[in-house]
Amino acid sequence: MLSYVLVLAVAVVVTAVCSYGVLWLAKRFQLAPEVRERDVHQNPTPRLGGVAMFIGLLAAFGAAASLPEFQGLFRADLKMWALIGACLLIAVIGVLDDLLDLDWMIKLGAQLVAAGVLAWNGVQIVSIPVGDTLIIGSPTVNFVLTVFLITLVMNAVNFVDGLDGLVAGVAIIASGTFFVYTLILSSQLGSSASVTFASLIALALVGICVGFLPFNWHRAKMFMGDTGALLVGLLMATSTVSVTGELNPAALDLKLVLASYIPILLPFAVLAMPLADFALAVLRRLRAGKSPFEADRQHLHHRLLDMGHSPVQAVSIFYLGTAVLSAAGLLVFTSQSFVVPIIVLVAGLVVGALLVKFPASRVRAAAPQRRPVALTGRGAPVEAAEAPAEAGGEPNERTPE
Repeated sequence: MLSYVLVLAVAVVVTAVCSYGVLWLAKRFQLAPEVRERDVHQNPTPRLGGVAMFIGLLAAFGAAASLPEFQGLFRADLKMWALIGACLLIAVIGVLDDLLDLDWMIKLGAQLVAAGVLAWNGVQIVSIPVGDTLIIGSPTVNFVLTVFLITLVMNAVNFVDGLDGLVAGVAIIASGTFFVYTLILSSQLGSSASVTFASLIALALVGICVGFLPFNWHRAKMFMGDTGALLVGLLMATSTVSVTGELNPAALDLKLVLASYIPILLPFAVLAMPLADFALAVLRRLRAGKSPFEADRQHLHHRLLDMGHSPVQAVSIFYLGTAVLSAAGLLVFTSQSFVVPIIVLVAGLVVGALLVKFPASRVRAAAPQRRPVALTGRGAPVEAAEAPAEAGGEPNERTPE
């Protein structure tokens, strides 16, 4: 466990230091792109935070390579090196897009290549658990399915990247939950290269997001851009696929038949919010006769803002939803009962619905307020003029790609 703590610490510290450096360079050389018509923020803001996250990831992997517990991952096969190569490709194409605003077809092509590199080198869904059996497809089917799922998750995460701290916080909650899940698997199945691979990725992802979040919290000094969002999606997909597609449910100590589906359900639970937003966005744009990758301002987080929620409140609702779904999925696996997970899920849904229905700003506006009183020269009380509203522009948010 000490090895994991060291990797986490390296990821956090290096990402934070590099974020400061990237922010300074972006301001020094005026690398913040002009505000586009579809953007919500008013001032040019650097979108190169993903560069710092990528450097932090490389540092975390470098630290892991020097630790005996993880050295086998860098020597046994090419999965780790394929992941590093895929992340490098995504980082390069992401930086170019953040600076030049590339066509969506170029970005999609790069995502497919990155996913293909991983699938070609062994990061594949090779089986699907059904009850206590495994359905094994052909190599071609497994390859295509893996590439599709990795690309889907990358775009889902990128689509939801529209509020300060949203993607980083959701990734911390989801990947933290998945890391706990992999530790439980290790205790039941013993040492497994695939599970250790997934654990390392999940924890490194948590680290780089923790290191970057202070620079991205409202109001953001810097955005992670496509570089960071696609990188987060790639890492989340890789960690889940490396476990989900290779796990035999019959090897798990579970009494419930449906619990054998948790290896499939848990990854979708932790990715439920971005996947739902992605699906709604694609359907919305196709029905309007537009490209599914054409940006708009109708994402779930934008609708929360339009309902009267502040940016921090909207992000908190997403955090709550991710935490509830992740916790419920994990509890099904650990408690061997559906009672506690259902209670958690229902309670979370009720609280979330109340928070969505009644924005805090609306509650404050409805509450009776006492106007300040000032004294005239003769001592008679009169109502003082209201103080001018706080100066400042729109919240520093933006429409995702």
